[in-house]
Amino acid sequence: MGLHLFDTMSRQVRDVKTVEPGHVRIYTCGPTVYAFSHIGNFRTFVFEDVLRRWLDRRFDRVTHVMNLTDVDDKIICNATANGHSLDEEVKPWIDAFFNDRDILGIRPAHHYPRATEYIAQMLDIIGRLDERGLTYRADSSVYFRVGAFPKYGRLSGLHTEGLAAGASGRVDADEYDKDDVRDFALWKSVAPGEIGWDTPLGRGRPGWHIECSAMSMSLLGENIDIHCGGVDNIFPHHENEIAQSEGATGSTFVRLWCHAAHLRIGGEKMAKSLGNFSTVHDIVQSGQARPSALRYLLAAGAHYRKSLNYSDDALHMATEAVDRWVAFRDRVAEHHPAVIAPPDAKRVLERADAAFQRAMDDDLNLPEALGAVFQAVRTLNQLLDGNLVSDSVLGDIRSFIRDVDDVLGVLPLVDKERETPLDVEDARLLDERIAARASCDWAASDQLRNQLAKRGIVVDDTPQGQRWHRG
Repeated sequence: MGLHLFDTMSRQVRDVKTVEPGHVRIYTCGPTVYAFSHIGNFRTFVFEDVLRRWLDRRFDRVTHVMNLTDVDDKIICNATANGHSLDEEVKPWIDAFFNDRDILGIRPAHHYPRATEYIAQMLDIIGRLDERGLTYRADSSVYFRVGAFPKYGRLSGLHTEGLAAGASGRVDADEYDKDDVRDFALWKSVAPGEIGWDTPLGRGRPGWHIECSAMSMSLLGENIDIHCGGVDNIFPHHENEIAQSEGATGSTFVRLWCHAAHLRIGGEKMAKSLGNFSTVHDIVQSGQARPSALRYLLAAGAHYRKSLNYSDDALHMATEAVDRWVAFRDRVAEHHPAVIAPPDAKRVLERADAAFQRAMDDDLNLPEALGAVFQAVRTLNQLLDGNLVSDSVLGDIRSFIRDVDDVLGVLPLVDKERETPLDVEDARLLDERIAARASCDWAASDQLRNQLAKRGIVVDDTPQGQRWHRG
């Protein structure tokens, strides 16, 4: 059985088949770097990371490109207001994105192209479109003529006659003269003194959509295996990418389209425009959630094609799941094996591993995959209680934990969280509690546990002794 993913274009779950055998090429739409990315954005980025990790497992070679949009209306407006060049304006936001990426343990893409580095490639695509009669000029800008591309609307399922300008809330809403409201800008003219580039098309700057076509085709070729983004990218951004890319090349742009559903808060999608967003930086710095729990929620709180609700209850459940997973990892690491044990544990492990792989291959169903894992954890804990696990099977369990977490990605984050040193008072209280338990003073032990909990230190009593972690 191979990997199957839901394809937005065909609206079917399809086999992942690549242009080059054994080599999958994936493009994911990255952030527009004018502010912190919010956790709604990171819901998509974490989904793409889980996909990337599973592709790394399933294919001999993966090439992953994530773009950085470093020129658009908001960025230019901010740069002008702040007296900055584009580079000066976007640098802190690019740094912030990479920092948030690392906080959540997202595996780096192989390439992070910036739109401003691909102006020549954009001009080349516009030239090819012009040769095919798919462009026109108006008000010194260059537009794509949607009416000349009959396949327009296949991805979104929208009929072109019903489309309206500004549907994206971004570039398409710009005030430019168009022949048709459906048309979109490939190259926008700018006034003298405004941020732009001097080109054979005149002084101007690129439209949002042409940027991704130029970057993806330059780094991955004209036929891409997988293209990802959030559902809000489907129209008009990805629809327009298809039109201009296939209009220029005459061949299929993307084999398989994958889109993640919205992160919601209070029943609404999380978005900067709605003012209901939170950032990774704010959530972690305020102590609202540990990075490991936030990653778990974004990765496994719901299947990637289902909306995920962000709430205190959801974070609490994610934290409990991480704690169960870590406790099992730690217990297995320190368990003394039985000399002779029945084969029960091995059978449990083999069934869990098979179920995990089946669920991941079935449209990346991480919640179902982890359901099988935690069911096995419960059974394996019972066998560990009875000392019914042999040394060889303990080794298999450790390998299983590594393989699962290579996809889930929370254990390295937990280990980083544990590296934060205890302050003197926390260390004193933990030592006093060890002494209280040694003298069977259970009332003092419980009182100290409560004191530590108020300080953000959660204490667990295990057969191997007292353990603590930050809550």
